[in-house]
Amino acid sequence: MPSSEPRTVPSSQKRWLSIVGIGEDGVDGLSAGALELIETAEHVFGGRRHLALAADRIRGVAHPWPSPFGLAMREVVALRGHSVCVLASGDPFYHGVGATLARHVPAEEMLAVPAPSSFSLAASRLGWPLQEVETVSLHARPVELIRPLLNPGRKVLALTSDADGPAILAELLLADGFAGSRLTILEALGGPDEKVTATTVGESLPVTVNPLNLVAIEVAGGPNARILSRAPGLADGMFVHDGQITKREVRAITLSALRPLRGQLLWDIGAGCGSVAIEWMLADPSMQAIAVERDVNRCANIRQNALRCGVPAVEIIEGEAPEALAGLPQPDAIFVGGGGSKDGLLDVAIAALRPGGRLVANAVTLEMEAALLESHAARGGELTRISIERAAPVGSMSGWRPAMPVLQWSWTKP
Repeated sequence: MPSSEPRTVPSSQKRWLSIVGIGEDGVDGLSAGALELIETAEHVFGGRRHLALAADRIRGVAHPWPSPFGLAMREVVALRGHSVCVLASGDPFYHGVGATLARHVPAEEMLAVPAPSSFSLAASRLGWPLQEVETVSLHARPVELIRPLLNPGRKVLALTSDADGPAILAELLLADGFAGSRLTILEALGGPDEKVTATTVGESLPVTVNPLNLVAIEVAGGPNARILSRAPGLADGMFVHDGQITKREVRAITLSALRPLRGQLLWDIGAGCGSVAIEWMLADPSMQAIAVERDVNRCANIRQNALRCGVPAVEIIEGEAPEALAGLPQPDAIFVGGGGSKDGLLDVAIAALRPGGRLVANAVTLEMEAALLESHAARGGELTRISIERAAPVGSMSGWRPAMPVLQWSWTKP
């Protein structure tokens, strides 16, 4: 059990690091307490823009962030025991540097003074209740991350990387069938150069855009809009594949058996086109997935499908299991596709799984069925036989055409 005794930190280390959020209005928007933290710091870190905004109040040594950015954390931590202030945009702990610093400095050694985030400022300008709005940072991240949020009638706030961000976003919306969606480009919020421009996808955008911008989207989907459902079991046509795909109905049952939980990691072994890994990722932005596939062309399909479905963080391992599993992070869940009958594969997967983790394996061949029946006899779990029939033409009439039946074994590791 965790101790109920309070933790103590040497006084020389207490609150040596302050993180001050600063907006485009500079020091005029800071509280007296935030100004004091800047003025009394021996060392002040920040982007060149942040340092320029607070230049009149910096008394210590100013440190522009180095490149690569990872070096900056070492420089900050090396000054433990001195008074250090880090300047950040808006709220340091909302898509900001605060989270990065917290991985290196305990919370009890930091004092954060946030300013309104770009999302808060945008919501206030538009009159949008922030709790009812989807937010996403596309700053230095793939624009495709917007795709899971594009449901008709929803409102989205997207932070972009630069002046080209709104145009790139508009192109994606147009290509995905969301012409008619209303766009509002909010530039340099909170500062003297603030500008708000409303337009529609498919219409012209401002000729010049401030690199510090955020795009508000009121989503309107056309008849051919590529809408990603929130429920598992996307249509097979949503994926590029060569026939090697866990079909829609079986995939929905498989995802239900895998039971995605926030922040967990899935191994999708024999991933095919990656449909199971991708739908696992779509369950929540915190999800992680590794798709293991030996065929190079299928790996290319997985990569393309991950982008098309807005989950580019799916990790792809090109190689044959079980050898390709060596050295991978320990999974919380494992899916083994219908062809995974290779000797020893299930044993390796089971050994790798975390206690309490779920393994789901599907069989479409007699050899794989035999392996699953043997595993069930030895370890327990649940066996399910999945049979799907679809209506299809029979001459001038219709009849039922059965798909290949699937035997599914699901098991939770003690």
